[in-house]
Amino acid sequence: MEPADPYRMYDANQPVIIGMWHGQHFLLPFLRRNYRFKVLISRHTDGEINAIAAERLGIGAVRGSGDHGRRFQAKGGVAGFKEMIESLADGWNMALTADVPKISRVSGMGIIKLAQISGRPIFPISLATSRRIVLDNWDRSEINLPFSRVAIVVGDPIRVPTDADAQILEQRRSELETALNAASDHAHALADGRPRIAAGHSLGAACD
Repeated sequence: MEPADPYRMYDANQPVIIGMWHGQHFLLPFLRRNYRFKVLISRHTDGEINAIAAERLGIGAVRGSGDHGRRFQAKGGVAGFKEMIESLADGWNMALTADVPKISRVSGMGIIKLAQISGRPIFPISLATSRRIVLDNWDRSEINLPFSRVAIVVGDPIRVPTDADAQILEQRRSELETALNAASDHAHALADGRPRIAAGHSLGAACD
């Protein structure tokens, strides 16, 4: 893990927003230490499994999800967004995927608006293991396997001004997307033992 103790960055910025890609989130709950965390989980039937798992791991759940069409309200997006704002205001850290369903590796605007309204920084994070099964689905979900070398990449915090206009919001969205893609590439290279990848917004190391 590099920086060797990224938790110090979290300490100085509590509470924080953790941004990640769909399909790369399965082991992230084990990195929370003693921080209070909630995760955004969809209201879809499959989300019930994730919600139960999160609860048993001591992580709170906010139900709702983003959407690239016109079903935001139907999917609980508005209620979920308000609950995330309230949770951050109450000192909870929030973790959520940056890409909206069915559009992999492209950041949506929801996480950017969350950072803008809450005033909290986004930390882009990626985790990869040397032994993994990559599913043939829309988000290329990775099933992390035992006896792996693990690489964790934590990017620099991204802050969104509360008075940001549309242009700045798009700049931050693009910045987060670039940071997460770089973090993902970097983490996989480290986990696989390939040469380090120069990445403007990511730091990382491999650990057994």
